[in-house]
Amino acid sequence: MNLRVRANTIHALIGPNGAGKTTLFNLITRFLEPSDGRILYHGQDITRVHPARLAQRGIVRSFQISAVFPHLSVLDNLRLALQRRHGQALAFWRPPRSFHADDDRAEELLASVGLVPFAGKVAHELPYGRKRALELATTLALDPDVLLLDEPLAGMNHADIDGTARLITQAARNRTVLMVEHNLNVVARICDRITVLCRGEVLAEGSYADVSSHPEVVAAYMGKRRNAA
Repeated sequence: MNLRVRANTIHALIGPNGAGKTTLFNLITRFLEPSDGRILYHGQDITRVHPARLAQRGIVRSFQISAVFPHLSVLDNLRLALQRRHGQALAFWRPPRSFHADDDRAEELLASVGLVPFAGKVAHELPYGRKRALELATTLALDPDVLLLDEPLAGMNHADIDGTARLITQAARNRTVLMVEHNLNVVARICDRITVLCRGEVLAEGSYADVSSHPEVVAAYMGKRRNAA
């Protein structure tokens, strides 16, 4: 399979369940070991680069399940993420003031995802949509060049979907976003380019108008055989 993602675009991966979308994310970020082929980033081969080194190079991902520190406050979750951006680990023997060094940036991120009123709230008490917003904010705290979003809208109600779609659009202004998403209405609205996968193969690629009318794509989503008349 060949996939090329253009810089500073929102590129969606869509396809039926089992098409290989999350597997592709796992290969890019080395949660799975590639058995063949190459992954290039700005022309450099990163196929064997350790996941932590990939994050340092600016490739950061989210997961289908919200991944925040549930018993820390919303603000403290962001403080920790901002420390990691500087290559720092949490050290409890440091003076307390050291944990407030990035508070201005943390407050900016909270504002960007609509979480200012929730800054002091414990993360596990947030509604689901707000947790996903916090996860996006902590991901952005790492200042990624490439943001991989795995089903960022899963499980959200309509209001949360619209808000998160706006956040993704804002996040993409100065970076590349590659996202796996089943909500085709949002994909059609915010994505510059779409790749349709089925059983690990690329069926079609292009704008939403192009791929949505492609006969193999229609067959895949309708559950028909690809060679059916």
